[in-house]
Formats: sequence, C-alpha cells, structure tokens
Amino acid sequence: MAIVKMKRLRLIALRADREELLKRLQDLGCVEIDEPEDTGDDPAWAALARPSDEALGEARERQSRVSEALEALKQYAPEKGGGFSPRPEVTRKQFLDREAYDRALRDAGALCDARRDIAALESDFGKLQAQQAALAPWLSLEIPLETASTPSVTALFGTLPAGEEPEALLGELGQAGELCSFTSAGRDRNVQYLFFLCHRSVADQAVELLQAHGFSRATFRGLTGTAAENDRRLQGELEANRKARQALAEKAAGYAGERSALRLCADRTAQDVRRETAKAQLRDTGETFYLAGWFPAEDQGALKALLDGYPCAWESADPAPEDYPQVPVKLKNNWFTRPLNMVTEMYSLPAYGGVDPNPLMAPFFVLFYGIMLADMGYGLLMILASLIVTRRLKPKGTMDHLFRLMGLCGVSTFAVGALTGGFFGDFIPQLAKLIDPNTTLTALPSLFTPLDDTLSILVGAMCLGFVQIVTGMAISFVEKLKKGQVMDAVWEEVTWWVVFLGAGLAILGVTKIVLIVGGVMILVGSGWNAKGFGKVTAVFGSLYNHITGYFGDILSYSRLMALMLAGSVIAQVFNTLGAIPGNIFLFLIISLAGNALNFALNLLGCYVHDLRLQCLEYFGKFYQDGGKPFQPLDIKTKYIDVVQE
Repeated sequence: MAIVKMKRLRLIALRADREELLKRLQDLGCVEIDEPEDTGDDPAWAALARPSDEALGEARERQSRVSEALEALKQYAPEKGGGFSPRPEVTRKQFLDREAYDRALRDAGALCDARRDIAALESDFGKLQAQQAALAPWLSLEIPLETASTPSVTALFGTLPAGEEPEALLGELGQAGELCSFTSAGRDRNVQYLFFLCHRSVADQAVELLQAHGFSRATFRGLTGTAAENDRRLQGELEANRKARQALAEKAAGYAGERSALRLCADRTAQDVRRETAKAQLRDTGETFYLAGWFPAEDQGALKALLDGYPCAWESADPAPEDYPQVPVKLKNNWFTRPLNMVTEMYSLPAYGGVDPNPLMAPFFVLFYGIMLADMGYGLLMILASLIVTRRLKPKGTMDHLFRLMGLCGVSTFAVGALTGGFFGDFIPQLAKLIDPNTTLTALPSLFTPLDDTLSILVGAMCLGFVQIVTGMAISFVEKLKKGQVMDAVWEEVTWWVVFLGAGLAILGVTKIVLIVGGVMILVGSGWNAKGFGKVTAVFGSLYNHITGYFGDILSYSRLMALMLAGSVIAQVFNTLGAIPGNIFLFLIISLAGNALNFALNLLGCYVHDLRLQCLEYFGKFYQDGGKPFQPLDIKTKYIDVVQE
C-alpha cells in the first residue's frame, strides 16, 4: 500500500527489431515510453530523427473506419438488450488473429461505403423533394416548361402577389394589352402563378408594368414537358431512391452478426494507435533506435527476460530527487483501499517520493460516509448495486472503483443505520401502525437516534474530526522526520500536540502545567528562525492561523451530524405524509417515492461532503500532490477483455 518505486529505462536496439519489440513491450504492459532527456546542444543527439508518422496516420484511419462501421450498425441494426451483459472474454491468440482482423476491416469498409452511399442518396432525395415542391403550383398548367420566347412572341413563367388582378394590368396597358394574355396555373395565400404571353412589340412596356406590380420570373432549367409530367418523373425517381436506400440499409443490417468481430477489431486498432503514438517518442539512426521511459522496479525481472531475447543495450537507474517531478506515479493498494483511487485521482495523484493517501484515508472516508447516510435500507441498496454491477458487468478502471467504493460505503451505512434504528427512516414502524393501530412497534432498536441525540452526535462528529486531523499531523510528523526536518516537526506538530493535551488536562482540572509548556513551545517555535520584531509578529501569526485553522477544521466535521439529521428527517417526513391517508397502497407509493428521492440526493451529497473533508481538512495536513499518472504502453480495451490462455 504505497507509491510504487520507479526506474528510468534507456534502451538502444536495432531498427529491424523495433516493431516486434514494441509489440512485446505492449504485451508486457509495464513500460511508459517518454521523450528522451534534454540533451542540450549535443550535435550527436540533434542528428537523431523521429520515426515516420505514416504508420500512425494509417492506424488512426483504420480506427476511424471501424468506429464509423459500429456507428452504422447502431443506426441500421440496433442491438437489443445486452445493457447489463459483461464484456466478452477472448484469448490473446483470438485477439491477435490476423485473418479475423483483416476480414473485420473489410466488413468495416463495406459498412462505411453503404453508410456513405445512403447519405448521398438522402441528399439526392432532399433535392428531388425540393424540385417536386417547386413544381407543385404549376401542376395544372398544361404548357411545356421549356416553352421559350420567339422572335415574334415573348413567353414568361412567373408569379404575382395574390392581391393583383391580371385583367386590371392588361387594362393599364390600353390597346397594347390586346396583344397580351395570362394563363393561370393556380394561387396560394401569398402569390399567384401565371404564364404570360405578349407580342414582341409591346414586350418591354408590358414587362416593365408587371415588374412594377411585383411580377417575379420563374425558370425551369433543364426541365422539358409539363409540370405534371415532370412531377411523375420525380415521383418515380423518389421511389427508386427509397428502394435503393432501403436495400443499402438492409445490406448494412446484414452485418449485425459481425458486431462482435467489429468490436474486437476496434479494440485491436486502438492498440495499434497506442503503439504508433508511443513510437513517435523514439529516436532513430540509420540502423538503430533509442527508447527512454519508466517502469516499476518490481517488473525489472520480467523486462530483463524480454530484452535478453534481443541484441540490444539497455540500462535502468533510480531517479534522482531532482527528477521526481517527471517520474510517473503508480499506486499499489489492496482490495479495501484500491477503490479510493478514484478519490485520489479526482483530487490529484501524490507527488513521487511522497505518501500514498489511500490507506490513510480509506477508514475515515468509509466511516464518515456511513455516518452521514446512516440507514440500513439505503446501505442494502448500495451493497446490492455494488455486487450486481461488479460481478455481472465487471467494469474496469474508474467505474470498477466507483461501485466497489459504493459497496464499502454501503456496509458502513448499514452498520451505522443499525445503530440508529433507521430503515428507510421510520418505514417499518409506520407500516406496522397502518396494519395494526394498536401495535407496540413504534421504533426499531437503536443505540442512539439523530432526532433525540443530536448534541451527542455533534460532539462525536467533532471528536472524529479531531482524530482525523491529529492523524494527518502524525503523518506529516513522520514524513518530516524521514526528510531530516526534525525541528520543523517538533515546532509544528509536537508543539500543538502538547497544547491539545494541555488544554484537555486543564479542562478536566488535572493540571495546567502541560498547557503552559505548550504555550512556551509556541513562543519559541514560532519565532525560532525569525529576527528582531519579526519574532513577535511570527508568534501572533502562528497563534491566529493555527487556532482559527484547527477550530475551523474541527467545526467542519459537524456536517457529519447535519447530513445524518437531514437524511433521517426527510425520510420520516415522506413516511408520515404517506401514512396520513391511512391506506397501505398509498403509503407504499408516497414513502418509496420520497425515499428514492432522498436516497438519490444523499448518495451524491454525502460523497461530495466526504470528499471535501478528506481533500481540505485532512490532506492539507500532510499531502503533497502533483503526481503524473503512470501510463504504460499496454493493451487497453473498450469492448472485450483479453485473458490468458
């Protein structure tokens, strides 16, 4: 339960072995490939080249193709059920099967082509529909749309505002109007659709008048025949388009049976991208390549066994203290403390060379969560959810930590709920009273209750907070001793332990001597490295900062009591509301709905407040953050799990 010790790796090997060696390192999964150390202006290093990124581009293209194929399957062959199914397991041989990989890539290409063809047809379908909509007002006009003007006659298709009367316009033309005519194709609320003919001699005068009254010319480029004939042609093309899209969609849906193979292929392409991305960190000469990175010291034997099979030169070295900010951090914990990784990673990983907070935080985090939620019913729900998800779905990474932490907190919640007699609040006594008004079951057995023992719970919460704060100080004390900062540990932690002990003895009326000694230590320790008047200001600054700081930190733990009380009261309020009608069926509906809401709110609220207590009040005493996560070149999958044969 600590931060894993890391070693620096430097390797020079033949370029001919590069691809195979990278694959073997990825299978081993314990080496993080990093940029080579800064070599300054060394011309020998400047001559080294980065590997070509052509293979990386090809790997990303394959990954994109398979992802698009899976999206096409999701669209045209939706998966039914399977939402609570665990990820399938495959052997390493199946995962690396080249023939299956190539076949899946071909299927992915066919699916992508079908999807793009469907998209092109959908685009064409929209254009055909737009053309059909444009022709709809002209369907009653039995004049070919390609009708054009002649040397003697001007012919125009166009529209006029609905309020204009064509006959009145002809009257405005006077005798010239006798050489003009309108043929109506129809009208709607805003415009009327017309075909206009006039003799060439009056065309300019007539067109000028029409435009003055809002005439707008309509064109039908590339169309021949009447509007009705073109409409029938477009309808046929639309129907053909529908059939073509349906055929392509059915073709895409026919690949539903290859979904598992495509998912395996997607995971395989992801590994190719990871490997090619790592390869970009290498440096090449004409015949060799240079690799720099980090690996856990505990894996040196496995790494040596691998590298001994290649003609290469390599070395490992412990990082120097000045290199610690660049050293990646890997935490090693047991089943109880490992779920707290999600809390640590959400805050920040510890700095390399620091202390792993998980085993120091886990007991407090789990206990505090149980105190805040404190209900047997809610605890059972959390335990069941944790067991179902972790055993059936077998999640990985953060999700696995989340549900395992939920299970641990569920056990704590159930235990504290048993002490307070809470089972969905007072659900059981209320239900018993509805069934038998004369029942003697008015409350479940309890050691204390949030409503009756509020002050005691508050004092207990602050005492627990004091214990955690002192624990944090003890961790800081040990870390300072390890670093040789003995006087800092004495004047900081030991001084205030003496003050705390002295204050307790003085309150109990035992003696005040210890408190006086603590005061003297504050006076000496606060200004021991200050000079002149700075000693006075240092003393007052130390007193103010520490007294207000410790008091504020301990007071923050009152939220343990506040959330326990709030959750208990809300649950009882909903149970009481459900019992008012006197109907068991209504009671169950109202009570369960209210408790579900209360559970959902407190499930998140308790986590947030618990996280705050750890990150602010506890970590502030000893934690050094800023660690960089260890990200080795390994096999990380999304859809399947690779198992040993």
